[in-house]
Amino acid sequence: MSTTQPTKVITGKVRFSYVNIFKSRSFQLGQEEKFSICLLIPKKDKKTIADIKAAIQAAVNQGVSDKWNGKKPANLKLPLRDGDEERADEAEEYTDMFFLNANSNQKPGVIDMYKNEILDPTEVYSGCWGRASINFFPFNSNGNKGIAVGLNNVQKLGDGEPLGGARASAEDDFDDDFDDEMLG
Repeated sequence: MSTTQPTKVITGKVRFSYVNIFKSRSFQLGQEEKFSICLLIPKKDKKTIADIKAAIQAAVNQGVSDKWNGKKPANLKLPLRDGDEERADEAEEYTDMFFLNANSNQKPGVIDMYKNEILDPTEVYSGCWGRASINFFPFNSNGNKGIAVGLNNVQKLGDGEPLGGARASAEDDFDDDFDDEMLG
C-alpha cells in the first residue's frame, strides 16, 4: 500500500465476480450507470486484508474530519464483508473469502499479466483471477454514511471456473431432430 495515498490498495490475487468493466450499467431504474466489479479476496491473503483494513480506517478518519461532523457514525456501512457469514447459503465461491464491490463512473484500465491492454470483454469474466487497484472514501448520502470503494484499474492474471454456471452453446441447445412439419 502506498504511504502517500493511505486509502489506495493494490490487491493480491483475487477472484472477479459480477464483472462490468467494459460497459457501464445501472442496476436499478433511474440509477446512474457505473463500471463495477465484485472482488472475492481469499482469507489466507493476510497482506491484502491488512492493507484493505488500513485503507478503510484511513477513509473513516477522513470521514470523521470531512463528512461526519467530527465523529464516527454508529451505523457506519463498511465495504469489506465476510463471505462465510453473508453468502454461505448462496454460493460456494464465497467460502473462505472476504468480498467487496468496487465501482467507478470512468472506465477502468484493463490489462493482462504482461501489462497489455485487454480489449475483448470476454477475456475478463466472473470467475477469472487478477488484481485490482482500488481506493476507499467516505460518503454521506441520503442519511447513509459509510465507506465506498472506487475502482481504478484491473489486471487479469489467469483463468478460472466461470461463475454463474456453465452456459451451453447454441449448437448443443438445438438438436438435429427438429420437426419442421410443426411449423405448419
